[in-house]
Amino acid sequence: MTTLIEPGHVPAGTGGTGVKRIGIIGTGIMGADHARLLTHAVSGAVVGGVFDLDDERARGVAGASGGAEVFTDPYALIADDAIDAVLIASSDATHEEYVLACVAAGKPVLCEKPLAPTVDGCARILDAETAHGSRLITVGFMRRFDPGYTDLKALLATGEIGAPLMLHNVHRNPAAVPGMPSANLITNSAVHELDITRWLFDDEISEVAVHAPRSSGNAGGTRDPQLLVLTTASGVLSDVEIFVNARYGYEVRCELVAETGTATLDAPPPTSVRRSGLHARELPADWRPRFAEAYRLELQDWIDGAGQGATAWDGFAATFVAQACVKALESGERYTVEMPSTPELYRR
Repeated sequence: MTTLIEPGHVPAGTGGTGVKRIGIIGTGIMGADHARLLTHAVSGAVVGGVFDLDDERARGVAGASGGAEVFTDPYALIADDAIDAVLIASSDATHEEYVLACVAAGKPVLCEKPLAPTVDGCARILDAETAHGSRLITVGFMRRFDPGYTDLKALLATGEIGAPLMLHNVHRNPAAVPGMPSANLITNSAVHELDITRWLFDDEISEVAVHAPRSSGNAGGTRDPQLLVLTTASGVLSDVEIFVNARYGYEVRCELVAETGTATLDAPPPTSVRRSGLHARELPADWRPRFAEAYRLELQDWIDGAGQGATAWDGFAATFVAQACVKALESGERYTVEMPSTPELYRR
């Protein structure tokens, strides 16, 4: 279990209140949204400090968070005794160095995905946390807290529809940066489905294939859409359609096929409108409205030290499988995923 604050410990700088002071590194879209949730929607925590390369942006988030301290050095934020835990929402390339600094300081850290962009970087983080001897790291795979996905996992646990056979996933965004690397569809978007497949079935992904059909004219040279076909060690098939230039809105849904029934996770909101010969419902423009409750629940779980979030090992596994998928995309071949054995620290 990942414990944010040891039982009975009163965090520094809280005046004995037991409220955790969170330092946020990166105050862009994700960091600002986390700051808003910590300030208005999560109990037991406040934003104690922020850092961003854009000082004006950092000051704006600090002001909206009740006057949090603005740091000019991310390592000073991590080392500050008044900061009890750190949330990393900076650029992907910086994740490894900041997570390692948090582990060295003995501070709990919630790192947005990816844990690190490379398998080697993730492995270095695993080594550091293993040497520390207890879990400090949580990775921001928030779908594990989405009520729809948790319902699917709970249904599987009952055995009511038998053993799982297949999972069909759809992940669509309205638009992406023109000409973005084709691998980014896997490493930045489909990585959520890689994690959810492992989590939902409590199973490792053992084989991957990636198909890139005719690309959309809106993709700007990116191979978009893509279809990932994943096979777990127990033989469950999970396919993922990832389409980041779908134009019409943001949509995530899936269907679980089991031995005696199916279960569908559809796209909220549940309200639809029928008028003038049309039956329609509004779709969000991006992921934040769709997973707003998942983000809130993820943060509350982290603050409470409940330990239900993704571990550093889960972050490693997601990057490990994502890199295999990138190789499959580039070669057109099916790849066997030879996942290393789970370190002892992450088996309990």
